[in-house]
Amino acid sequence: MKWLEISVRTPVEGVERVSEILLEIGTGGVAIEDPAVILEYAARTQPEEWGVPEPAADGLPLVKGYLPLEEGLVRRVAELVESLDLLALSPAPEVSTREVMDEDWSNSWKAYYKPVQVGRRLVVKPSWEEYHARGWELVIEIDPGMAFGCGTHATTSLCLGLLEKYIRPGMTVYDIGTGSGILAVAAALLGAGQVTAVDIDPVACRTAGENIERNGVADRVGVVQGDLMNLLGAGADLIVANIIASVITGLAPQAAGALAPGGIFVASGIIRERAEEVVAAFTGAGLTVEEQLAEGPWVALAGKKQEL
Repeated sequence: MKWLEISVRTPVEGVERVSEILLEIGTGGVAIEDPAVILEYAARTQPEEWGVPEPAADGLPLVKGYLPLEEGLVRRVAELVESLDLLALSPAPEVSTREVMDEDWSNSWKAYYKPVQVGRRLVVKPSWEEYHARGWELVIEIDPGMAFGCGTHATTSLCLGLLEKYIRPGMTVYDIGTGSGILAVAAALLGAGQVTAVDIDPVACRTAGENIERNGVADRVGVVQGDLMNLLGAGADLIVANIIASVITGLAPQAAGALAPGGIFVASGIIRERAEEVVAAFTGAGLTVEEQLAEGPWVALAGKKQEL
């Protein structure tokens, strides 16, 4: 299948709004390439083994989305450009496009995607790399395919660190906007008894299912395609959402309603400038912020539902 890859180079403060606009035109998800994050992870591991491309001279992040080559594509790209013009960012976002096949997107990761340790116990490795785990390590094997989430971006690594802290054996967990399924797999490996991975994008659901099988946790993790706002069951012990601030603020009341007393809502994908807005949404939904982590411009929160 052919896709149009849309790349938007934007200042850091525009990342979240650009992501929202790409979602609004129907991309189903976004990938954020932050040069600072990529180089930081390369420096932590084996820099000489990473085929990391030289960052652009301006060092600005890239937000990417993918649309199938079908009728209405030109109109949707025009809507994107018009919406970006209204943001009044400086420098103004730059848009570039190219046609890609499914395989092209997937293979583009392989040049610089290496095993990375996240937190104390978790190691994220691509399916095509060898890694010999030490006794205490839990290895998550991921092939991102056409979905989003490989563990190397700050938004995902912050989530993984919070899951490592808050997951307890036997928990019931929802992963909202699962993407590649990395957080659902991590929850199961950390001891969750039942995990439901939810995504509106059928490509993401297929990729998540493949990664769940690959990691041997299909007996504990199920994938559901649909609108995340309509799929939360009651009595969850932990809900995790690595999305964007505007979606998280709207989701907070429903997440609080779906959590059991004492349950935890882990949220990431929050640009630092909007963290207070999300904290306010948590508080308004009856969630007490237990922890707030930050890495670069990104913030993740863990909120606890009051116990009866």
